[in-house]
Amino acid sequence: MAGRPYTSLLLLLSLLLLITFSDIAEATKLRPSDCKPKCTYRCSATSHKKPCMFFCLKCCSKCLCVPPGTYGNKQVCPCYNNWKTKEGGPKCP
Repeated sequence: MAGRPYTSLLLLLSLLLLITFSDIAEATKLRPSDCKPKCTYRCSATSHKKPCMFFCLKCCSKCLCVPPGTYGNKQVCPCYNNWKTKEGGPKCP
């Protein structure tokens, strides 16, 4: 009986980890055909939609990944996050 609370706690922690990493799995398993809808959402909050879409689609086609949300979360997609311009700034929105 003493092990039962630990089993419940382990099950709860496993469930929380699964929920936490589900966004990562969603973001990293794209096909090229998935890029346009993901980039449309990614660029939906910016006032510079045309350049955002251009670079997002370029990054998605190379990396097959678009971070979740409209801003940030780039750590989910290392390729997307690490692709830089000649000046060293981020290439992907």
